[in-house]
Amino acid sequence: GPPAASHIVHHIIRSKYKEVSLHSQSPLGETTLECYNCGCRNVCILGFIPAKTESVVVLLCREPCLSNNALKDQGGNWDTSQWQPLIEDKAFLPWLVKVPEEKETRRCRPVSAEQINRIEELWKTNPNAKLEDLDKPGVDNEPQPVSLKYKDVYEYHGTFTPLIQLEADYDRQIKESQTQTNISVRWDVALNRRRTAIFMFPKDEADVRLVVGDEIRIKYTYDGGQEWKQEGHVKTITPQEEVVLELRGAVNQSGPWERNITQHYGVEFVWKSVAFDRMKAALTRLATDETSVGGYLFHKLLGNDDIEEQTIRATLPRNFSAPGLAELNHSQIYAVRKALQSPLCLIQGPPGTGKTVTSATIVYHLCKQGQGQVLVCAPSNVAVDQLAERLHHTGLKVIRMYARSREDVQSSVEHLALHKQIRCVTEAGGGGHQKELLNLLELKDEVGELDNEDERKLKKLRGQLENELLTAADVICCTCIGAADARLSKFRFRQVLIDEATQAMETECLVPIVMGAKQVVLVGDHCQLGPVVLCKKSAKAGLSQSLFERLIYLGNRPIRLEIQYRMHPCLSEFPSQSFYDGSLQNGVTLSERIYEGLDFPWPNKEMPMFFYNSTGHEEISASGTSFLNRTEATHIEKLVTYFLKCGLKASQIGVITPYEGQRSYIAAVLQRPSSSISKELYKDIEVASVDAFQGREKDFILISCVRSNLEKGIGF
Repeated sequence: GPPAASHIVHHIIRSKYKEVSLHSQSPLGETTLECYNCGCRNVCILGFIPAKTESVVVLLCREPCLSNNALKDQGGNWDTSQWQPLIEDKAFLPWLVKVPEEKETRRCRPVSAEQINRIEELWKTNPNAKLEDLDKPGVDNEPQPVSLKYKDVYEYHGTFTPLIQLEADYDRQIKESQTQTNISVRWDVALNRRRTAIFMFPKDEADVRLVVGDEIRIKYTYDGGQEWKQEGHVKTITPQEEVVLELRGAVNQSGPWERNITQHYGVEFVWKSVAFDRMKAALTRLATDETSVGGYLFHKLLGNDDIEEQTIRATLPRNFSAPGLAELNHSQIYAVRKALQSPLCLIQGPPGTGKTVTSATIVYHLCKQGQGQVLVCAPSNVAVDQLAERLHHTGLKVIRMYARSREDVQSSVEHLALHKQIRCVTEAGGGGHQKELLNLLELKDEVGELDNEDERKLKKLRGQLENELLTAADVICCTCIGAADARLSKFRFRQVLIDEATQAMETECLVPIVMGAKQVVLVGDHCQLGPVVLCKKSAKAGLSQSLFERLIYLGNRPIRLEIQYRMHPCLSEFPSQSFYDGSLQNGVTLSERIYEGLDFPWPNKEMPMFFYNSTGHEEISASGTSFLNRTEATHIEKLVTYFLKCGLKASQIGVITPYEGQRSYIAAVLQRPSSSISKELYKDIEVASVDAFQGREKDFILISCVRSNLEKGIGF
């Protein structure tokens, strides 16, 4: 089919090169398109304003010049409300770039959207490639897609390993392409005596976001040409989106801070293959180690039909509810009973059905079965933290194990973290080893870096104590990838529960499963968001299908939790009918979901929702890969202001949009000065994507849909 954009706009977006010069024979002559006020040349955010009295136009960028009304001092000849983007429907305006006539297009070679995408990918590695090169053998080969069933474990290994490698290569390519130059840096020394660099890391919406724990390399070239560089990890990201990078090495090492140099640094990602290596290692372990999983689970993973269903003779409790947790309803009790009696159990938790409480209750009763420690995992740190917190309330001994690079990140369960418990035990006093370990930890805090001998001693003593604490725990909680941490290499877990299993790639779930599992509980909801796979080839081949989903397609029926406690009953009707066969029941009444004292003009008082018709036009974002709608963003700001004036707290309000371009734009609009209300009140308004909000709760949600067009296109 035809491409969704003009070829030139498509290429500008894919190549990330946004500067355009017009041809000498164009209507405007040979000129470079740039903002009249600030000189910005990103055509994705450039627009024009016609003069009120003359047949001339001025080019102005959307951010910051249009939003700051940069032409207000220009004599009143320009009406900024008439601003229009230069690119509309992913094509340049016809008065700017002439549309080819029919006789011209007849002479052109027809190119499909698929061919354009393939040649753009090929140009990344071979800039001189031509369309003919797409047909050469070995070019752009599609990987073998995943199957529902596998004839043996070697076919399973041979299918997933190349897909993981493709995803790894793509992840590396994206991260290493995000090098930034001309960065301004503030230097500081952290409380742990480590040198820190603080800076803003500019990025497009299309770029991979920096997260805490990412490895970063910072560089500087002195006047004489000598290059200084040092690596570190992202310690925190401030609310103002400043990155705090903690450098490796002692605080007294030499560097540009000694000369008070703060400008012209280079910053780049240091790509780490750890997650991908661990997934490939799990595949290899499944194929080569007969003790990696129980026989029944092994055949289930391969999709064998002829395996006889098994039941575990579990000791069922009289009361299925766990201490410190909410009482269970009938569908939750049924899910707990089946999970205790089955070697493989899938539990589907629609929104607000108490999935976390059910998971924690299952783990509590698994611990009481006397089968050893239980391993509890999820693909994200947030999900693991939530489950660890609930498990702690039951009275179980819980250890939350973080990756070393995330040990400085604040969380709600810090007191359960392995590294914090190490500190508590050593500070409480004990034998000689503990005193020696405490001395070394305090010395490292003081000087920032130990000599080689002391560092070796510290690792050995800390490793011994970590092993003791892990062995004494009832439950160990970590991410799926974190289960392959060297500190757990000698541990075996017969019982494994994976929460948010539908948001993990199949190979991600495999990492904790191959640690000796004989009983596995997968909890998730395949009707909600699936795994995030960046490489389109891998996703198309099936890497974006979770293990949970494949097992359902193979005929393994999930146990569905059926009573929701989150939404107003009127709101739950739509998801119930559309996604859950009408089976969702309400555990809350209408009166429990009415917010007293809010004077809001709902069209129907009995239905606390409405659709606000917005007639604004969609525009492409600064990166060209996303969309925004300025009119909708203005309406969102007015609605948020109304809610705040009615007495709502900012923490009660959430704004959701499917487009990163709109998320970024709304966040900027809410930070603009407002005459009617203090800007500070907007700071706690959470504006996020659909992915970021899954599983979360707010009293009031505003959804910005952004796109509405004649082609009915909503693609991202």
